[in-house]
Amino acid sequence: MPGPMARRIDVTGAGGVRLAAWEFGDPPKTDHGDPVRDAAAGQGDRGFSGVLLLHGLMGRASHWAPTARWLSGRHRAVALDQRGHGRSEKPPRASFTREAYVEDAEAAVEQLGLGPAVLIGHAMGALTAWQLAAKRPDLVRGLIVCDMRASALGAASQREWTEWFRAWPVPFATLADVRKWFGEDDPWVERPNPARGEFYAEVMAESPDGWRPVFEPEQMLKSRETWVYDAHWEELAQVRCPTLVVRGLDGELGRAEAQEMVRVLPRGQYAEVADAGHLVHYDQPEAWRAAIEPFLESLREG
Repeated sequence: MPGPMARRIDVTGAGGVRLAAWEFGDPPKTDHGDPVRDAAAGQGDRGFSGVLLLHGLMGRASHWAPTARWLSGRHRAVALDQRGHGRSEKPPRASFTREAYVEDAEAAVEQLGLGPAVLIGHAMGALTAWQLAAKRPDLVRGLIVCDMRASALGAASQREWTEWFRAWPVPFATLADVRKWFGEDDPWVERPNPARGEFYAEVMAESPDGWRPVFEPEQMLKSRETWVYDAHWEELAQVRCPTLVVRGLDGELGRAEAQEMVRVLPRGQYAEVADAGHLVHYDQPEAWRAAIEPFLESLREG
């Protein structure tokens, strides 16, 4: 759940879907003591800029809370609950296409006055971020891609996910059961991973019969099938702004593919985080911050 410091801001996404955006820290102050909304909107040159944080599939804005609070010393950092996720709307007949997700992120940058923004995306959120950067270079001044592959994952991958959702022992009796299943008992877990257990505990809500995810698994599969059959190299090649590709050493993005992504990006850079799996920012928050800080500094100087 978003912490006590979180402030909710409503955004209207594609097709009128209501989205919840969250600020987890106070925006930095200008020399005059005013919150630097005007600087975030591109007025003023003190190095302040807007940052939009985009979670991955099944995630929520609050997964970014530690990163956003850290960023808020120098940026106006806002994390978005994407459609079907967190506190944002989950209309049964809403569109879960790539276009809808990208338009939502575009709407958030524009409605919150963050542009030209730094986009930081994890997994699916990273794909949304680089598709937005390719579509609207005027809105994006820098991009951080965390553990997302550009290659097609294919039909077998989608079938595996369908079966995986069916294997969840929902409802969970307690949050401790959630942590144990996703951190230890889930057949996808190779060795105990408490951070993974915490990650999933964060996306559960109590219902009369126990704990269930705040999202509809069906909507997650629908969202996923709009990208897994395609490769996304062409959009990467269209990203003009400086871009940092970050991978966890044990994540889903292999080193060779990550380095090829950096090569394809016109202004690509590479970083990796040791002892981290797919949930890089969640597994190793300090190492994650150390990996992205030099890149953020270079954007301030550039």
